[in-house]
Amino acid sequence: MSINTMEYAAVFMQELDSQMVECATSGWMEDNAGQVQYSGGAEVKIPKMELSGLGNYDRDKGFATGSVTVNYETKKLTQDRGRAFQVDAMDVDETNFAAVAGNVMGEFQRTKVIPEIDAYRYSTIAQLAETKSKKKDYTPAADTILETLLNDMTEIRDKVGDGAEIVVTMSAKVAGMLDLAKGGNNVIDSGEFTQGNMTLKVKEIDGCPIIRVPSARFKTKYDFYDGVSESKETGGFVAAADAKDINWIIAVRQAPIAVSKTDVTRIFDPMTNQNANAWKIDYRKYHDLWITDNGMEGVLVSVNSAE
Repeated sequence: MSINTMEYAAVFMQELDSQMVECATSGWMEDNAGQVQYSGGAEVKIPKMELSGLGNYDRDKGFATGSVTVNYETKKLTQDRGRAFQVDAMDVDETNFAAVAGNVMGEFQRTKVIPEIDAYRYSTIAQLAETKSKKKDYTPAADTILETLLNDMTEIRDKVGDGAEIVVTMSAKVAGMLDLAKGGNNVIDSGEFTQGNMTLKVKEIDGCPIIRVPSARFKTKYDFYDGVSESKETGGFVAAADAKDINWIIAVRQAPIAVSKTDVTRIFDPMTNQNANAWKIDYRKYHDLWITDNGMEGVLVSVNSAE
């Protein structure tokens, strides 16, 4: 019986999108995508609300008239990335295609896609922070790291209040130094952090979760290869020559708005594939990240100034 490649494609898309949210260290930022209108393709609409402030109440005229304005700003998903894979027909048949293809795409997303999307998101936040004067330079040191981090957190709380949920995203190297900092036992504890459908065990500082990120994904700037140009056929990404290490990003949880969509995953069986006697899988990913102007009030980025 002929294999239904459309059904396989639909299953892969759903599973890959779920894996993206649950496995990326920045996956929690996609929880904020609920406020975004997405109807397919490479565009989203982000709501912007403007409200009048309080006015005096007049006993004769009553309430001062206010206004509510809701506009939707159209944003493009600037990251349009993809790859085509072929699996030789001699290595797989209809009976085990789903298992083989699932393993291939799962490994590809885990080792290539998720690290790149993490790197893009963190570097984008760092560049926005630079533009909005929300970046601080600091060279991590065991005797100053705890005080510096707590002061940065206090700076954010002073702007957004104690009621806002704050997430601290931190380089794994810097987090290791924080673990050994004197006095850390007084404010660092174990806790839980919900991301997608997963509940993660994390460290917390003063009640705020610390999300540890491999340092290779936590730099201020990256070059993203096109996968075609000479010497760049392998695709992927590398840190830019002038990139700096990010120490930590402190952000109100609702501030970063991340969207990542696996576009129609196309699967061609060997009889349909015109290029080879092989199964062909086309994978395409749209993604991007935004922070509104108001949202930047709840963001602070610490960058290693020693480099």
